[in-house]
Amino acid sequence: MAPPHVPYPQAWQNAGVDLRQLSVIQASDRDALWAAEQCLRSGSCGAVLCWPQKADDRALRRLQVAAETGQTLAFAYRSIKEAINPSPAALRIAIDARPAQLRVLKCRGGLARSAPIAFTTGH
Repeated sequence: MAPPHVPYPQAWQNAGVDLRQLSVIQASDRDALWAAEQCLRSGSCGAVLCWPQKADDRALRRLQVAAETGQTLAFAYRSIKEAINPSPAALRIAIDARPAQLRVLKCRGGLARSAPIAFTTGH
C-alpha cells in the first residue's frame, strides 16, 4: 500500500511471491491508511504492507484491529524516528542496514531481546 519506491518484480518473484497475487496501490497517506484498513478487515489478502507517513496512535490501532478482525498479517514500515513513540503493534522490529541486524523493540507476551540479532543479506 503506497510504497515509497517502485517495487522490483524480480525480487518478489525470487522470494517466491506469485506476481499474479501481488497488488500495488498508490495513494495519498490518508487514502492509503483507509485502503489498508479495508484490505486488512476484509480478510481477502494474505498480508498487507504499508508505509504510513503520518499515522497517529488512533490510525495504528485501527490497522491493528482490522488485521485481527480479518485475520490478516499487517506490516507497517515506519521511520526509525518513530521507534521512540508508543505503538499498539504486537511486535516491533528495527532493521539496520550496516551492519545487517535487527533489534526487537517490543514483543507482546514476551521479553524483547536487548541485543541486536545479526543476519546475512544473501548477496
